Amino acid sequence: MSEECTGLPWSLRQQVADFLADNDPETSAPLQFLRARYDAGLAWLHFPLGHGGMGLPREFQPEVDRLFAEAGAPDNHSKANGIGLGMAAPTILGFGNDAQKARFLRPLWTGEEIWCQLFSEPNAGSDLAALATRAVRDGGSWVVNGQKVWTSSAHNANFAILLARTDSSAPKHAGLTYFLCDMGDPGVEIRPLRQITGEAEFNEVFLTDVRIPDGYRLGDEGAGWMIANATLRNERVAIGTGCTEREAGMVGIVAQTWRENPPLRNAQLHSRLIKLWVDAEVARHMGQRLRQKLVSGQPGPEGAAMKLIFAELNQKLSGLEVELRGEQGLLYSDWTTIRPDHVDMLSRDAGYRYLRAKGNSIEGGTSEILRNIIAERVLGLPPEPRTDKDIPWKDQSK
Repeated sequence: MSEECTGLPWSLRQQVADFLADNDPETSAPLQFLRARYDAGLAWLHFPLGHGGMGLPREFQPEVDRLFAEAGAPDNHSKANGIGLGMAAPTILGFGNDAQKARFLRPLWTGEEIWCQLFSEPNAGSDLAALATRAVRDGGSWVVNGQKVWTSSAHNANFAILLARTDSSAPKHAGLTYFLCDMGDPGVEIRPLRQITGEAEFNEVFLTDVRIPDGYRLGDEGAGWMIANATLRNERVAIGTGCTEREAGMVGIVAQTWRENPPLRNAQLHSRLIKLWVDAEVARHMGQRLRQKLVSGQPGPEGAAMKLIFAELNQKLSGLEVELRGEQGLLYSDWTTIRPDHVDMLSRDAGYRYLRAKGNSIEGGTSEILRNIIAERVLGLPPEPRTDKDIPWKDQSK
């Protein structure tokens, strides 16, 4: 079969075949298999040699993953470690030193170490730069005190990407530093936050005299805001560009619900479904274009648009699904408090999807903040006035 037909170079396809011949998924221990795959450069193809990849185009990854899945290869817990794979790994690759890349990337990809994100605080969510968590240098370490909130999977995490204030005299964006935090430190306390769904996938995290070695500082002191923005761009791309096939995700569930419930159909619901189906197709193609742009470098602010669209579509589609199911749409299967490894929208019931989708416009950057990013960084519009002093025509004497 030619490269043009498969989209994957023959030489790369052969490398996968040779690897599987030497590492039989049926007889290899899962962790041993995953470590070997990483060392062979078949984990993140677009990562550099020695760090799980070969420096190849990112577009080859789905096909290589498919070949491994068809061979029965073990999973690296990608759903449970979405923050690690989608946010921590590209940030460490982009800003970490050689020692940090060697220490963290391999066990991150194999799923040996799960990651969470310690960014948001009770008084610093949308205005992240207003965070109050402090990190004070003490010899070769930093002592961290503060509180973080809305921390997904903190109860399962081994490490966290942490943003803390290291210079309170500097402007708020300039006084931040980025750290890699060991969640096993005795000063880390994790408390569950029960949501409207009944689950507690989020947590609040209290940091009391947590000691972080200076070797776990990512980038220069004071460069935290710049590095955090790179992390957030990767987060928005990871959230917004997930569906690659037609009728994948929520739109597929709603379309199937329509097909299975003829008595509940009417012209108004049909019109809403068609509009949302078209919107989902547009979003899918936008996601493909954004993934192609990623081949040439780090994600830009365009990821904000994809995440915004994702949130609005999910909320509208989940609402339509409840209506299409009639009385059945009002049922809710289980309110038991559990602490899940990951969000599982698609295999749950309509009531869960409707309630959980409400969080899509908050997590990963609120829709209001994302609209500002699109306006200022994509469309080039002037910044929105922040205070009266920023409004030139306002009478300052009053």
